[in-house]
Amino acid sequence: MIFAVVAAAFTGLGFVAQQHAAYREPLEEMLHPRLLLHLLRSRLWLAGIGTMIIGQVLFAIALNMADIAEVEPLLASNLIFALVAAHLIYRERLGRAEWQGAVLFTAGVALFLTIGEPHGGGEPSTWSPRWIAGAVVIGLVGLLTIAGQHRDLRVRAITLACAAGLLYGLQDALTRSVLLLFDQGIWQAAKDWQPYALVLIGATALLFSQSAFDAAPLRISLPATTAAEPLTGIALSIVVFGERLRVSVGSLALEAIGLAAMVAGIVVLGRSPYLGKPGDRADARENGVEA
Repeated sequence: MIFAVVAAAFTGLGFVAQQHAAYREPLEEMLHPRLLLHLLRSRLWLAGIGTMIIGQVLFAIALNMADIAEVEPLLASNLIFALVAAHLIYRERLGRAEWQGAVLFTAGVALFLTIGEPHGGGEPSTWSPRWIAGAVVIGLVGLLTIAGQHRDLRVRAITLACAAGLLYGLQDALTRSVLLLFDQGIWQAAKDWQPYALVLIGATALLFSQSAFDAAPLRISLPATTAAEPLTGIALSIVVFGERLRVSVGSLALEAIGLAAMVAGIVVLGRSPYLGKPGDRADARENGVEA
């Protein structure tokens, strides 16, 4: 569990640095590979990517030690660490809403893990029909992309962030699959499609998240990602890997309450003004987003 929490800390710090850099890019570069090429010139963005990679490595270690449904909710705490980092950067006091969001989120995670007791599961065959669930996720990403077109920046940022979260959740499932394949040997894993899909999905998720950061401040562009990733990862852990939760009526009700509290906490934290970005251009742009 400690690896998942530390991974969340590094991921949250990485998101703050990435958003600082991406928010200064032209809006017309959203969803264009040119956006990533331009960001490669930013030392701050590269530092954010490096920090996030450290988080991903630690998360992979956590996935190798526990089931997806067990560690995904903990990774979602990256928003709390992003909030703390933004608070330190802006030298602002955290208000009641931020603490309420943190408590709500933490309680939701604790309730879900305690009652659900995620366990079991195994690697499906390479061409198992269970992987159709991954195709469904990609289809949802396409629908969100279409839904966000020709909308105001707030709506587009949220749809792009949600799509990024879906892709990150799929990336987490593929990471788990690749780790299980590596147990059979690197050369055996290289013969399957999952490692290559992992790279492609990871790059696409990065483009979507940076496009969301380009469109709006963190309090608009990050919460949807943070909420969508664990929900997607948990769903795929059950459908693809066969992980199990306690399924009595009472347990399911409490698990649903835990997930709802987790998402509500993320939304409350995401509305914090400390996740905004200072600067003349950013302030003017934020006003345009919120108009």
